[in-house]
Amino acid sequence: MLASLFAVLAPVFIVAGIGYGWARSGIDYPTEFIARLVMNIGTPALVLSTLSRTKLDQSAFTNMALACVLCMAGMALVGLLVSRLSGLHWRVLLPAFMYPNTGNMGLPISLYAFGEHGLALAVAFFLTLSIFQFTVGIAVAGGASSFKALLRNPIVISLAGAMPIIFLQWELPKWLANTVNLLGGMTIPLMLLTLGVSLASIRLQQVGKGMLLGGLRIVLGGAVGWAVGELLDLETMAKAILVLQSSMPVAVFNYLLAVRAKRSPEEVANLVMCSTILSFVWLPLVLAWGL
Repeated sequence: MLASLFAVLAPVFIVAGIGYGWARSGIDYPTEFIARLVMNIGTPALVLSTLSRTKLDQSAFTNMALACVLCMAGMALVGLLVSRLSGLHWRVLLPAFMYPNTGNMGLPISLYAFGEHGLALAVAFFLTLSIFQFTVGIAVAGGASSFKALLRNPIVISLAGAMPIIFLQWELPKWLANTVNLLGGMTIPLMLLTLGVSLASIRLQQVGKGMLLGGLRIVLGGAVGWAVGELLDLETMAKAILVLQSSMPVAVFNYLLAVRAKRSPEEVANLVMCSTILSFVWLPLVLAWGL
C-alpha cells in the first residue's frame, strides 16, 4: 500500500517541488504567460481529450456535477460558520472553503491513483467547480463578474464542446483527437510547476491560525464529500474521486482574487500555504481509504 501511495503522490510533489525550487533560485518563470497558456489552451484541450478517450457516460458526468454543487453548498455553510467563530470576514473564508485546488493537484493525483476513468470523473468535478469559481467566486471575493465574460471563458467553451461527446456519443476526428491529446499533455506538468512557483511567493504569517483553518478546510471538505457521495449513492470510484477532490487544499486562485480585491490577501495566502502543507499528510490518508 505504501508503495502504491508513493507512486501516486511522488510525481505530484516532485514536479511541484521543482517549480518551488526554480522560483526560490531566482530564475525567471513567466507565471502570467504559463497561466494563460494553461487556462486558454492546455486545460480546454485536456478536457476534450480526456472525455473523448474515456467515454464517460452522461449519468456519471451529471452525478459528479451535482455532487460538486452539493459539496460547494456544504462547504459554503461551513465557511460561514467558521468565519463567525474565527472573526474573519466571510468574503475571505467563503471562497477559500468552497473552491479547493481541484486542478493543479486534484487532476494529476486522480490520474495517477485511478487512471483515465478517474481523471474523467475528476475533470467533471473540476469543470463544474470552475464555472462557479469564475462567476460566484469572483463576485464573493469582491471582483466583477459578468455573463459575457463567462461565455468567453475557455474552460466553459471546452465544456460546451464536450457536451456532444458525453450526451450524443460523438467522436472527435482523428486529426483533432491527436491535436488535443498533444496539447492536453502539457497541462498537468505546467499546472504542477506553476503551483510550486506560486507557493514560493507566499510567506507564512500567524502559522497556528493558518494551520487550524487550513486543517478544517481539507478535513471537513473530505467529510462533506463523503456525506454527499453517500447521499447520492455514487459508485465506489466516483465516491473516491469526490472525497479526494473535496479534500484538496485551498486553491492559489483564491489568493490572486484576494490580492485583486484587496481583501485580506495575507490571510488567504496563509490558508493556501498551510492547507497545502497539511495536505501532504492528509491526502495519503484519503488515498489509502480510496484505493
